[in-house]
Amino acid sequence: MPSVYDTLYRWARRTTTSFAELRFVSSERGEMAPEAGGLIYRLKHWPELPSQVRTADVLRALSVMSNRPVNRHWILANSKLQAQDVDRLLARLVEQDAVEVIDGSKFPSAGASGT
Repeated sequence: MPSVYDTLYRWARRTTTSFAELRFVSSERGEMAPEAGGLIYRLKHWPELPSQVRTADVLRALSVMSNRPVNRHWILANSKLQAQDVDRLLARLVEQDAVEVIDGSKFPSAGASGT
């Protein structure tokens, strides 16, 4: 069983590095290149969604977005949503002010060295 220190350390490490890692998320499907410098989204509150949009894939993506920031590429790579569905969802979230939009180009890449 991990100590409290270990748990807090892992949480802090994951939180402080998550933005940089999002710039170059690897795809399990391997069919898309990551969007370097793309936008990153973090859910601020649950949006109002019509019933036809409330699918398991959308709810799963929103659940992850409520816990950590994700980019468009991550949603495409980790859900069965089509690109146009992801774009519509993100536009709806921005329109409802349900997401915090972060410019990923402001963060160094995960592989960049500090020297």
